[in-house]
Amino acid sequence: MTPTPLTIAAFAIAAFGLLFVVAGVVALFRVRPLRALTRLLAGALLIAIGALVSAIALGVQGYRALTHEEVAARIDVKPLGPQRFAATFRFADGRTASYTLAGDALYVDAHVLKWKPWVNVLGLHTSYELARVAGRYDDIDKERSAPRTVFALGAERPVDLFALRRKHAWLAPMFDAEYGSGTFVAADKEKSLELRVSTTGLLLRPASERAAN
Repeated sequence: MTPTPLTIAAFAIAAFGLLFVVAGVVALFRVRPLRALTRLLAGALLIAIGALVSAIALGVQGYRALTHEEVAARIDVKPLGPQRFAATFRFADGRTASYTLAGDALYVDAHVLKWKPWVNVLGLHTSYELARVAGRYDDIDKERSAPRTVFALGAERPVDLFALRRKHAWLAPMFDAEYGSGTFVAADKEKSLELRVSTTGLLLRPASERAAN
């Protein structure tokens, strides 16, 4: 895990918790049961909080902070044949990847994490991660029966905050996990696009077009 203020805080909290546990064990050997119980409980609570903060730090790795509309990727689209085209992505972090897709349109979606205001003090703000790219058919019947092409854009991580949020309602006071932020554009000719992301969703625009400030 890359050191960040959040991971440092997690290890610090867990370390304090461990110190309390040690102090509790010492008090237990000195036959001071009440003091031992209090310190053991405090230590266990701090360790649990440290583990939670560490899990959050793992879960947000790969996400990019979002404070305004910004370019997440530049995409070159090139038709290869009837309802078949290539899409080359140049991501904001410098990576490049190409995908061969089937359909009439290029479709991209993303995950957006919106943290509650009280969590912002920990340095966590609205962030996003591109999730997948796919080919989209204009005809619904073909969408059901024709070959489907879908590729993951996001990286695998040991802690999936989206999955955790769906399973555990107690995370709701901390952040919102938004699904269905997607966009598509026709892939009928060669074109260069900018994939832009904002707090309201994704946009695909011609590369020469600039978003209004």
